[in-house]
Amino acid sequence: MQKNKVELITVPECKFFMIKGNGNPNDEKFSEAIGVLYSLSYAVKMMHKNGVIPDGYFDYTVFPLEGVWDMSEKGKLQDTLDKNELIYNIMIRQPDFVTEEIAMKAIEIVKKKKPHPLLECVTFGNMNDGLCVQMLHVGSYDDEPNSFAMMKEYCEQNNLKRITKVHREIYISDGRKTEISKLKTVLRYKVSAIE
Repeated sequence: MQKNKVELITVPECKFFMIKGNGNPNDEKFSEAIGVLYSLSYAVKMMHKNGVIPDGYFDYTVFPLEGVWDMSEKGKLQDTLDKNELIYNIMIRQPDFVTEEIAMKAIEIVKKKKPHPLLECVTFGNMNDGLCVQMLHVGSYDDEPNSFAMMKEYCEQNNLKRITKVHREIYISDGRKTEISKLKTVLRYKVSAIE
């Protein structure tokens, strides 16, 4: 995927561990939710070392963190972005071999090894984004409006309309360890063809 290049893709149905929440993503609660999702994802990856080998298991790299972002009704009325009014569903994709049973086993393992109250908020399920416009944004999260403007222009030029204000972000870089100017984030939202 190239920087500053908008593309039209069809996203297949994928499986995820998810945690819903609201508020500023710079708060501790958000960081803790990320930690819980990674604990579960690594519990699945390492199951074979504990004698649990799911059907179809293969060695793989844990997928990156993703977030589906919306705004509260109050936030939608404001002229500027108030991060305290954000609504999110953060998630980590799981390989196709992960079943409901394997997901519950991972939660059980993490509850014993790294108990955390947010484990009670975790859900496991499928998401299907379908037809989407996406692009790779490089740099600060605060500069994302520039990339969204390019995506909007692409839609206008290609007879597409955005069907929801909700958007997805896929965090290719670890925001805790990467210089802000080098952060890589895939931005994506659902579209449909204009009749």
